Amino acid sequence: MSSDNPADYDLDPQFQERVKFNEAGLVPAIVQSADQESEVLMMAWMDCHALAFTLATRRGTYWSRSRGEYWIKGLTSGHTQEVTEVRLDCDGDTVLVKVHQQGAACHTGTRTCFDGDQLL
Repeated sequence: MSSDNPADYDLDPQFQERVKFNEAGLVPAIVQSADQESEVLMMAWMDCHALAFTLATRRGTYWSRSRGEYWIKGLTSGHTQEVTEVRLDCDGDTVLVKVHQQGAACHTGTRTCFDGDQLL
């Protein structure tokens, strides 16, 4: 498929039955650097179309709950994510997305969303 609209992509039925989407139809996605340091870059939400689009295009794609629309990482900022691997956790209720991050992963302009308040 050549559409740039994630809503046009359907998740393979074998994956659809394994992913445990919440009542809103979303699953948390932990985004981790595929580079040697393997740092956690961000957490975002995916619905079945965002996950299908990510698998098909290897572009990090998420569902923005605040904007109510798909968010293809880097489309407006230029801070792209080349997806190298996607895994489900043991329960199927969280997705791990490994990426080559170009530029900032966080909307604040920092490389990672987890460089702020250290609690311990």
